[in-house]
Amino acid sequence: MRSSGVDNEKRKLSSEQCAEILGVLKARFEKNMNRHKGLEWTKIQAKLETNTEKLWSLNEMEITGGEPDVIGHDIKMDEYIFYDCSAQSPKGRRSFCYDRKALESRKAHKPENNALDRAADMGIELLTEEQYRELQRLGNFDTKTSSWVKTPSYIRKLGGAIFCDRRYDTVFVYHNGAESYYAARGFRGSLRV
Repeated sequence: MRSSGVDNEKRKLSSEQCAEILGVLKARFEKNMNRHKGLEWTKIQAKLETNTEKLWSLNEMEITGGEPDVIGHDIKMDEYIFYDCSAQSPKGRRSFCYDRKALESRKAHKPENNALDRAADMGIELLTEEQYRELQRLGNFDTKTSSWVKTPSYIRKLGGAIFCDRRYDTVFVYHNGAESYYAARGFRGSLRV
């Protein structure tokens, strides 16, 4: 699956790309029924087929290593919720600092990008700490990596950002300077369709 770029005009997939990502998502959905008990793939696929920009975002999640999967259904809003469900933080989204302000503050050895801008380019949101903990109830994620999560503004104003991982069968929340970046830290996203 190739990226279509981030320009709004290019946030479209060819019919072949649509069929390919739908096939990948369906196979993952069927393989991991514990993540979405009681949900039906045919209803999810129908929503995806009428929301091609969201399908493009899911393709971006896939090609960057996120392995997106349905983790729930917001009945009130009639939206299906997708999270990155890769075992480790998505490979194509690592070594990023937290946000643009952090990226611009670095004088040397700047990372390629930052998590918030890249998520926005993909049309997704960073997981919150609460969403990250929800994901961890579905399996063991980030046992060797870590993931930036949406940082409360009061922490960010002081120069920090938070990230999470799973070690010793426990989910931990940590802090770092927002300008820091590591080869084993990426970010996980969510998308509503």
